[in-house]
Amino acid sequence: MSSPRLNRRDALQWIGAATAAIPLLERDAPAADRSGARPRSVVANGYGPDPDLIRAYSPGELWPLTFNDAQRRLTIVLCDIIMPADESSPSASSLGVQDFVDEWISSPYPGQKSDRAIILKGLAWLDEEAVRRGARHFVSLPAKEQLAICQELARQAKKDSRKFPGSFFYRLRNLVAGGYYTTPAGMKDIGYLGNTPQTEWNGPPDEVLKKLNLTPQQ
Repeated sequence: MSSPRLNRRDALQWIGAATAAIPLLERDAPAADRSGARPRSVVANGYGPDPDLIRAYSPGELWPLTFNDAQRRLTIVLCDIIMPADESSPSASSLGVQDFVDEWISSPYPGQKSDRAIILKGLAWLDEEAVRRGARHFVSLPAKEQLAICQELARQAKKDSRKFPGSFFYRLRNLVAGGYYTTPAGMKDIGYLGNTPQTEWNGPPDEVLKKLNLTPQQ
């Protein structure tokens, strides 16, 4: 499965937007379990507190990406199971959400490093589950079986988002949704109108002005 990679500058801007959005998806749920063996640490200095998001960075200039080709293909499949295309909205993979997830878990900051551990552990678990079902790996399973496994993981995550492997799917789902809904297409899908010029402004509503003991506009 082939898909062009996201521009690194766009990915950094995307991470900045999603950093604010993703916690909103998790504020009413306990933290996912992030225990277990940790993969090799990312070694990178990061881009500091005031990155130059106008500059076009080259792949690997800030930090190496994590996914190999197989992990990227698997994440593309999962992105489209979680956020498939419909009659009004594009799929997550068509917006490059798989590359957002890769950039997110590759960045050398505490929260993202913890996410890296659970995402890589979960991707490995999915391939192991596919082998138990007689397939070579998850992406070679029939689409119905792929969906059934993800639905079961979603049920486990709803029951206890701290217990693996449900905790993996809980975290991946929030990363995919956070990435998706901070794209222009995702914001359009939910009707978000921020940062959009309005054709007419008539001031605050009269009821708001009255509540503040201000005179409504005439």
